[in-house]
Amino acid sequence: MLIIGIAGGTGSGKTTVVNQIMNELPLTEVGIIAQDSYYKESKNTSYEERSKTNFDHPKSIDFELLVTHLKDLKAGKTINQPIYSFSTHNRTEETILTQPRKVIIVEGILIFSNPELRDLFDIKIFVHADSDERLIRRLKRDIDERGRDMEEVLTRYQTTLKPMHQQFIETTKEFADVIIPNDKFNSVAIDVVRAVINQRIL
Repeated sequence: MLIIGIAGGTGSGKTTVVNQIMNELPLTEVGIIAQDSYYKESKNTSYEERSKTNFDHPKSIDFELLVTHLKDLKAGKTINQPIYSFSTHNRTEETILTQPRKVIIVEGILIFSNPELRDLFDIKIFVHADSDERLIRRLKRDIDERGRDMEEVLTRYQTTLKPMHQQFIETTKEFADVIIPNDKFNSVAIDVVRAVINQRIL
């Protein structure tokens, strides 16, 4: 099994890169795991307490479960991937049955911050984007998809997102095997990664 980690700041375009890599690859051979599914469960706290969670800090991620799931997949086992709701700030009761694949892509802002998880990646990709562009994308996503208002998003950006990015995300760029600048779409880098994947699944 080939495990690829794709990291980068919020709104950097990681999902776009994942989709480009997936393009023309057989879906039966490639699976995707999102870090966002592995935010820690908080059953015994109120919504108000959960809404104050710093989602851009490594402590918010259940890395132990994510590592276990990746090891299980690599061992040929099926996993029950959790589903996280950003409207309730908690996991749902449902899970996604995920089968082992020849290639697993793991994407998320903090996946390179955990050494044990990082060591599982055969290829590490960091997607770089301008901070203003990332903020604009974050605004659109959180308002349109997560029901937040502009003031809430901007406050979170200033108090947590920006300092957490500088401390825990930007610093992990040094671990990347490939850095893809997303200000100008880098088709060459995508083609290289896709070629490596194709070699492994043939």
